[in-house]
Amino acid sequence: MTPLIVLAGPTAVGKTDISIKLAKKISGEIISADSMQVYKGMNIGTAKIKESEMDGVPHHLIDCFSPFHPFNVTEFQSIAKKCIEDITARGNVPILAGGTGFYIDSVVYDTSFNEEEDDGYADSLWEISKEENGPDRLYEKLREVDPASTDIIHKNNIKRVIRALDFYHKNGKPISEHNAVEKAKESPYDVRYFVLTMNRARLYERIDMRVDIMFDEGLVDEVIALKKQGLNESHISMQGIGYKELLPLIDSDFTITPENIELAKSEIKQDTRHFAKRQLTWFRRNPDVIWINKDELTDDEAVINKMLAKLIAT
Repeated sequence: MTPLIVLAGPTAVGKTDISIKLAKKISGEIISADSMQVYKGMNIGTAKIKESEMDGVPHHLIDCFSPFHPFNVTEFQSIAKKCIEDITARGNVPILAGGTGFYIDSVVYDTSFNEEEDDGYADSLWEISKEENGPDRLYEKLREVDPASTDIIHKNNIKRVIRALDFYHKNGKPISEHNAVEKAKESPYDVRYFVLTMNRARLYERIDMRVDIMFDEGLVDEVIALKKQGLNESHISMQGIGYKELLPLIDSDFTITPENIELAKSEIKQDTRHFAKRQLTWFRRNPDVIWINKDELTDDEAVINKMLAKLIAT
């Protein structure tokens, strides 16, 4: 069975540094499981790793597509599976690292995605999402047909809300039910599924600090540059946290007031904290997860050693 290591966890928990150190220890290559880091030109808001920080470790599924490309989980799964095959053929160990649990599980459990004919329903939902109170209306509609999905999908994650509604429309059953069945399947890989965690207050402090650093590094200029290219709220890439809050506050002449910058910063911090909470909720539902509490360990080296001990013992 092909080995696969998963290193997941909430945003800002420190997955990037740990993944590189682990890869160095076991001749690993990293496959990014982040739905936004695939986009070129979206570096600051996605906290994308710089080439200088990779320390020679090969990284995959980073900077693959234009922000105009409607990247989705089916495409991610296909590319990630090919990466796993190629990495293994080179005699190295694939490490699937990131925080997008839905994308990770699509690979780990080889989820089947129905390829129904497009009847335009999803497009009609996107149009509703642009209307006043549109996202709220869509979310309430989802709550009516699939309340389990609203436990793990935030109303601002319009892409996933629409996908869940479209799935119900085409299949007559909730996507949460479909996902539960798929998750019960045996993995085609020999998986060790690690999830990093830490004290919630400490995690939120790290999130707030990360957002401050993003603004210091030029997040506003990055979003303005993307808007100048013609990107807007209808593009999937612009649904990412850090982009969806800033984009509507940038004027038609590509300027933004200091007051709106502070407003966006506050919203991004709050949205990121909420996102981290939903990430943890997602991973807690998975009985296969091996939890690594960073608060119980002295440093990254201790985290790595604990993971290596788990790998050897199983």
